[in-house]
Amino acid sequence: MKHTDIADILSGKISAGKEVTACGWVRTARDSKNMAFLEINDGTSLKHLQIVIDKNVIKNNDFMHLGCGVKVCGVLVESPNIAGSLEINASEITLLGDCPADYPLQKKRCSMEFLRSIPALRVRTNMFNAVFRVRSVVSACIHEFFQKRHFVYVHTPIITASDCEGAGEVFKVTTIGYNPAFKSEEEYYKNDFFGQKAGLSVSGQLEGEVAAMGLGKIYTFGPSFRAENSNTPRHAAEFWHIEPEVAFAELPDIIEIAEDLIKHIINTCLSDCAAELAFFDKFVENGLIDKLKDVVSHQFGIVEYTDAIEILKKAEVKFVYPVEWGEDIQTEHEKYLTEQVFKKPVFVINYPKKIKSFYMKQNDDGRTVAATDLLVPGVGEIIGCSQREADLTKLLNAMKEKNMTTAEYEDYISLRKFGSVPHSGFGLGLERILMYVTGVSNIRDVILYPRTAGDIR
Repeated sequence: MKHTDIADILSGKISAGKEVTACGWVRTARDSKNMAFLEINDGTSLKHLQIVIDKNVIKNNDFMHLGCGVKVCGVLVESPNIAGSLEINASEITLLGDCPADYPLQKKRCSMEFLRSIPALRVRTNMFNAVFRVRSVVSACIHEFFQKRHFVYVHTPIITASDCEGAGEVFKVTTIGYNPAFKSEEEYYKNDFFGQKAGLSVSGQLEGEVAAMGLGKIYTFGPSFRAENSNTPRHAAEFWHIEPEVAFAELPDIIEIAEDLIKHIINTCLSDCAAELAFFDKFVENGLIDKLKDVVSHQFGIVEYTDAIEILKKAEVKFVYPVEWGEDIQTEHEKYLTEQVFKKPVFVINYPKKIKSFYMKQNDDGRTVAATDLLVPGVGEIIGCSQREADLTKLLNAMKEKNMTTAEYEDYISLRKFGSVPHSGFGLGLERILMYVTGVSNIRDVILYPRTAGDIR
C-alpha cells in the first residue's frame, strides 16, 4: 500500500500542512474524553510518530490496542509541545491487524532474558529496533571499506571438507543420518552425498587465501558455524564472519588494515547512528559515545605476547587461570590488559607457535609465530590475525607436528609451490564488533535468531 516512511516524515523531508499516509504498529495509546493519541513505529526510525485523534472526526477506537498494525491518513502538523517535532492530525485510521490484550510487549520494560523467549516480537522494542538498525549500517560500511580499497568480495564454501584446523568444532553435513548397518566410519562417509566427510564451514580463510593468490586483496563476509558446547555471552554456534586476505602483506601491514577497519566502523556508527548510540548510551552502557570517540582518536596499542605475560604476572590481581608463557591469554587476562593497563584496544603479537594454527608464519626464534589478537575493553578478543606461512617446507613440517593429513589440504599446499608470496589475513566476528559499538553484553542480543548449545527455534 502507498505510504510514507516515518523516518522521512520525522526528518523534515515533508513539510507541515501536507496530507500524508503512514503505517506502523501502535507503541503507545492514550485516551481521553474528546481526544486520543497514538505513537506508531514502522521500523524505519527509532523515534515514534505521534498521531492526534479528534473523536468528533474518528468515531471508532478499535485501533487503540498496543501492538496492532494501522494505516493513518491525515495532515502533518508541527507539535505544539515539542519544538521542531511533527505529528499527524488523523482524518482516517484503518486497522490492518488487531492485537489481543495478552500482547507480551506492554508498557513495562522487559528483561533481555524475557525478550529472547519471544524472538518474533522483540524486534519491535526500542532496544532491538536500535540493535538491528546498527547491524545493518555496520554491515554496509564493512563492504564500503573494502570496496574502496580494491578488495574483491568472494563467497567461500559453506559446506566444506576442511575444518580449518583448530578453528572450532565442526557441524557434520550428511544425508544419511544414523544407520547401524555401516561397519565403520569410512564406509559410512563413502555412502554419503559427497563420498567423504563434510561439515559446515568454521572459516573461509583457507579458500580465501586461494582467491588472494590470484586477486591480490579479497574479503569474505558470510556465516560461520562452530559446534562448541559453550554458553558464554560471547559465543554462538552461528555467526557472521568478515575475513580479508591480502597478498604481499606482512604482519604490520594487516594490523594497519585491521585498525583502520575498526575505526571506520566506529566512525560510521557515530555519524550515521547517532540516535541509536544515544539510546544505548542512556540505557545500556553509560559513557558509550565518549568511549567510542576516544577509541578512534588514539592509535591502538601493540604489545609482545612475552611482555603481556610479564605484565600479567606482575599484576596485583588474583586471576582464576594461571599466567604462564606458552598458555593462551584468557578473557580475564584480556580485560585486565585492555581496561587496567592500556585502557584502549591493543594488539598482542607473536604468540607461541604451539598454541596457534599450522598456517601461521614461523618467526626466526623458532618459538613464536607472526600472529596477533586485537583485544578491546569490555569484549576481549575481537580480531584474530596472522601472517600466513609462505614457505612450503615449514608449512609441511608444521602440519606433520600437528598430525594433520596433507591430502585434505592439497589446494592449500599447492599455493606454496607456485609463486608463493608473503600474505596475511584476519577474522572479525560481526557480532563481536556490534557488542562493542552498542554496549550490549550478550551475543544473543545482536543476532535475530541466536543459535547456541541446546537452543534453536
